Amino acid sequence: MEVSSPPGREAVRADLEQVFRTAYPRVVAVAARVLGSRDAAEDVAQEVFLTFGRSSVPAGEAVRWLSVAAAHTALNHLRSGRRRASREEAADDGDAVCPDVADAVVTRDERRRVRAALARLPRRQAVALVLRHSGLSYAEVAAALDLSPGSVGTTVRRAESALRKELNRHASSD
Repeated sequence: MEVSSPPGREAVRADLEQVFRTAYPRVVAVAARVLGSRDAAEDVAQEVFLTFGRSSVPAGEAVRWLSVAAAHTALNHLRSGRRRASREEAADDGDAVCPDVADAVVTRDERRRVRAALARLPRRQAVALVLRHSGLSYAEVAAALDLSPGSVGTTVRRAESALRKELNRHASSD
């Protein structure tokens, strides 16, 4: 006898728990790299795993798919500006004592500028940069973005160059 889902609810993958246990740290790390907030990254991870749970992505491609989905979803959140205010408030609510308030303000402003510039990059470049700087190997980035492993370095260098140009262009307009 086949068990069916209630009306309006899709079936959830049988392997979801195992994939979640394996891939969750990486998914959060990728999203946190983009968003700069573990809390926001965990929200993105939840969204990504909900989507994955209803998907038919083959189990062998799960980690790759989840990494790319985390980067895309985090970039979407960054681009739309959702939760930006709550992330900044959460950063301000920290209990740590900062020896120099000016340094903290400058650091936060620099991170905000980098995230804004990242959001202005073409999506493929932004995702390549995020995945590589989140600890994925060249082979993993290549598989995730359907690139040849030899072209990952070039793609990442071009993305870094484009990011620098964006930062410089907007720094001169400030």
